Parts: sequence; structure tokens; C-alpha cells
Amino acid sequence: MEPRAAQLRQRGGLGKEQEDQPCREGEPRSGSADRPGGVGGNNETHRGPDLVQWTRHMQAVKTQLLEQAQGQLTELLDRAMWEAVQSYPPQGGPMPSIPAGSLSKTREPSLGKRKVFIIRKSLLDELMEVQHFRTIYHMFIAGLCVFIISTLAIDLIDEGRLMLEFDLLIFNFGQLPLALMTWVPMFLSTLLVPYQTLRLWARPQAGGARMLRVALGCVLLAAHTAVLGILPVHVAVEYQLPPASRCVLVFEQVRFLMKSYSFLRETVPGTLGTGRGEGVRTPSFSSYLYFLFCPTLIYRETYPRTPNVRWNYVAKNFAQALGCVLYACFILGRLCVPVFANMSREPFSTRALVLSVMHATLPGIFMLLLIFFAFLHCWLNAFAEMLRFGDRMFYRDWWNSTSFSNYYRTWNVVVHDWLYSYVYQDALWLLGGRARGAAMLSVFLVSALVHEYIFCFVLGFFYPVMLVLFLVFGGLLNFTMHDQHTGPAWNVLIWTMLFLGQGILVSLYCQEWYARRHCPLTQTTFWGLVTPRSWSCHT
Repeated sequence: MEPRAAQLRQRGGLGKEQEDQPCREGEPRSGSADRPGGVGGNNETHRGPDLVQWTRHMQAVKTQLLEQAQGQLTELLDRAMWEAVQSYPPQGGPMPSIPAGSLSKTREPSLGKRKVFIIRKSLLDELMEVQHFRTIYHMFIAGLCVFIISTLAIDLIDEGRLMLEFDLLIFNFGQLPLALMTWVPMFLSTLLVPYQTLRLWARPQAGGARMLRVALGCVLLAAHTAVLGILPVHVAVEYQLPPASRCVLVFEQVRFLMKSYSFLRETVPGTLGTGRGEGVRTPSFSSYLYFLFCPTLIYRETYPRTPNVRWNYVAKNFAQALGCVLYACFILGRLCVPVFANMSREPFSTRALVLSVMHATLPGIFMLLLIFFAFLHCWLNAFAEMLRFGDRMFYRDWWNSTSFSNYYRTWNVVVHDWLYSYVYQDALWLLGGRARGAAMLSVFLVSALVHEYIFCFVLGFFYPVMLVLFLVFGGLLNFTMHDQHTGPAWNVLIWTMLFLGQGILVSLYCQEWYARRHCPLTQTTFWGLVTPRSWSCHT
């Protein structure tokens, strides 16, 4: 018995505890089926059940071995990657020493860690290779088909003919050409000013000429910031752009500001530090132009590239993004507009508020998933494929998070990398590397203010629901629900909080949107603009 068990442990990973377990009822011990008169009885009679049990056992052994091998391989690759990275110092100075293997030992990044770009696929692309996940994707498509069928059926019953109207979609994307025309000077400013400022500072200079060039560059950057900050706001307010057209402007405004800062932050320290004598070599203009369009906010002079462009993959992702936009319009038109359009005409009550929040949880979580899939997966992957950008890790498995700190790190990796590199690390550097809590709080403050600004810009009014949820509740949950909490119950709690949070956002913002249309101000005042209208509008 002992030699045979040893052979099984060597070949299939059979552990001692598995060997010593008592046999199940009707299951022969090892070797009993081979002996006449043993427990197994007739060999032919029990061969089928024995084979099924053996197959199940080997499947379990295979799964265990694959999990162990994956963990060991991940640790090995982390070591190799960090050793390779440390062989190449970053621009502007040597990289602080980071112990090999530290990435696999801790979830929190350490001071001095830089973003490393490698060729890798998006997680959903890998998961879509599994039939079970493709079925979940097909279920969402079926849901869109049901929305379309229900719309056609209701129109057929009410109007007596088929009418598939897109009034909500047409309204939201109204004046889109004007938004695109406004984008052109924003892009030209971002294309020319930061790069020319860097070249200005990189020229050979000494004494007063050096200070003059630095001052001139600061003036150019101030003008560039003013163009990006004032022009889109002026156009949106002056021409009363609808929400979707405002989205184009505000997202591009924030993206250009973040990319400009990253480019200067990565290149200027080395330029100003070594530019007193000979001229400093500046990055090529083509590398900066590529950076403005590639789906990352961290500047590098070169990125890993894929060998070719799969244009069918590009078309598929753009088509899926368009489908998500239509899906969102159907959800708003069927689940939100009928509920909230006339809510401000009714007397306020706590019961009505709670019911509206509960009703908005389902469309709210649908909107969250659609925004994630349309932008973070489809849109970014389409541009990455067209530009042959190799690193497609725009998000991680945020849906498996058991803590809000992990959710914030994995939901939007593109923005998280920027916040970590230029807010968290710089705050640690300014504070001496000891005040990690203050550095994390600064990240939350910047992120919450930008999110609130985006909501205010898109909707056209100030209602700090996002600011309170993100900064107050999100900050508290980030510090209390940390990475030490594991297990399925914590993941259920995360999803429950997401459902409720999305319900609150959709409910309160929809109520405020219609209240401002049903109860316009008779006289424009500052307090009238910043005070929520839904609290007092009951017509």
C-alpha cells in the first residue's frame, strides 16, 4: 500500500491526508478491485464507478497543481520584472532600490515604484475566451433585445404603428459638431505648448537668460492651462450644450491637463537639472504625439507595441461601445424618465425618497457596468489596437474586490496610475515618506473634486452628491474596509454598497435635473444656483 501511495503522490500530487481518508460507501480501496473476493467484488461490475471517481480525483489534483503553479509563476515573474526594471534607471535620476519580490508580498505600492508597461491583454478579453463568460455577455445582449422589443410593442399598442424613437439620444448629443470644433484649439494647445516649453528649457542657457526662459515657459504653460480651463466651460454655458456633448468636452479637458502634467513631470526634472551647459536631448515630437492619443496617462518615450493592427477587433469594440450608448438610453428612457419626470410635482416625503432610491439601484448599477464596459474596455482597447499599444491592463478584477481600497485601485487603472505616480508619491516625498494616511487623503481629495467637477460640468448644476459619497463615505470605507478583509461575505458587502451608492446618485441627480426644469429661478443669484432645487420645488 505504501509504495503505491508514494507513486501516486509523485505523479498526481496525492497528499498523505488524502491517502488516510476512509473510503466512501461503495468505493473500493486502492488495489481491492484487482483482487478476487475483495471489497470491490466483480472487477467488471465496479470498473465504471471506479473510473468516474478516479477521473474526478485527478481533476481535483490538476486544479490544485495549476493554482500552485500559477502562484509560483506570478512570484517568479514579479522578481524577474523588478530585476529588469532596476537595470534601467528612470529619466532624471536613478530609481530607488526596491527589494525583489516586494510586489508579490504586499498589496500597497512602495515609495519609488514606477509604472512598468508590458504587453498584455485586457482581462475581459481573456475571460471571453471561456464559454461561461461569453454566455454572461450574451445575456446582456439579450437584455438589450428585450428593451427594443418592449419599446416596439408599447409603440404598437399605443400608437397603432411601429415607432422606434431616439429622442433622448438625439437630445443628449445635440450640438456635437460645436463640441468637436471646440476640441480643436484644446488639442492644438496641448500639442504645441508643453512640448515647445520643454524645448525652450532644454536649450543651452546660463545666468539671466536661463531665468528668462524659465519665466517665459511658465507664462506659456499658464496660457495653456487657461485655454483648457476656460474655453470648454465658456462654450458649454454660452451655447447650453446638452449632457453628452458636455461629456466630450470635460473628458478631453481633464485628459489633456493630466497628459500635459505627466509629460512635463517626467521630462522637466532632468531638463532643469542638467540644462546649464550643453543642450539636453528632448524627447522626439512623434513620441509626444503618440502619447497624446495612446490610452495611458503616464508618459514614456517608448511603449511596448504589438506587431500589427486587427481592424476587425477595432470595429467590434467601436460597435460594442455604440451598443452600450443605445443600451444606456433605453435604460434611462424606460426605467428613469417615467419615474422621476413628475416626481418634483408631488409633495416631498421620506417614503417617496427611499422608494425612488431603491427603484434607481437597478438602472444605476446597469449604468455603472455599461460605462465600465463601453469606456474602460471597448473604447480604450479600440484605440490601443489602432495604435498597437501593447499594455491593455486598463482595469483589474474589481468585481472580485473584498475591500474598497482594492476596488479603488482596480476599477480604473489608467487614472489610478496617474494619481499614484503624481499625487500619492509626490505627497509622500513632500511629507518625508512617513505620512501615508495624509498622502492617501490627498489622493481622495483630488479625485473627489475632479469627479464632482465632471458631474457639475455635464449636468449644468452644482449638487455635491458625488463629492459627499466619494470623499466622505468612500474615504471612510477605504480606511475601514482594508485588504485584510477577505472572503465572499465582504465581496457581497462591496456589491451591496455599490448598488445603494448608484441608486442614490441616479435618484438624487434625476430629481434635481427635473426640478430645475419645473421650477426655474425668477432671479439668478449665487445661492439660487448652488442650492438644491429639488428640496423646495413642488409644483
